[in-house]
Amino acid sequence: MSFLARLREDLEAARAHDPAARGDIENGVVYSGLHAIWVHRLTHRMWQVAALRFPARVLSQAARFLTGIEIHPAATIGRRFFIDHGMGVVIGGTAEIGDDVMMYQGVTLGGRSLEKVKRHPTIGDRVTIGAGAKVLGPITIGAGSAVGANAVVVKDTPPDSIVTGIPATFRHRDSARETQPAVDPAEYIDPALYI
Repeated sequence: MSFLARLREDLEAARAHDPAARGDIENGVVYSGLHAIWVHRLTHRMWQVAALRFPARVLSQAARFLTGIEIHPAATIGRRFFIDHGMGVVIGGTAEIGDDVMMYQGVTLGGRSLEKVKRHPTIGDRVTIGAGAKVLGPITIGAGSAVGANAVVVKDTPPDSIVTGIPATFRHRDSARETQPAVDPAEYIDPALYI
């Protein structure tokens, strides 16, 4: 896939995941999540060449300074990855992220040991990770799962799970039930009417 095609795909992902996204030019200029992933793509390629690892680290730290998002150049990230708001996101060097993953600000994909092995999580395709969630250790979050805001996840979860709590527990996602609106808009009474 060409650089421009990938760029377009990222901009489409921003529009698909963020109802506040207004236009590609504006999004490309102001979305720090897009900037962080674009720099990561460059630093990840540099990381494949041993002589370029130091400049890759320097560049990734410059991106961290500018965006508030720290992505280690060694991390493997799939297509259409989107970080909404961005600030405070940390993605460790042995993390693996699938396609169509979305995360919010303050998420950590971190390690739990100091050994030089795979220490960071593997995130399946189509996973959403809520603001402030900590996913720690070489665990796997199954495809199609959703991790709740501020959850602390230290165990594997199967595909299509809802993961919440500290420490996080999971339940199977009931797709039929969860596609129904929580409130029937026709029956909804605006609470502001009582003020």
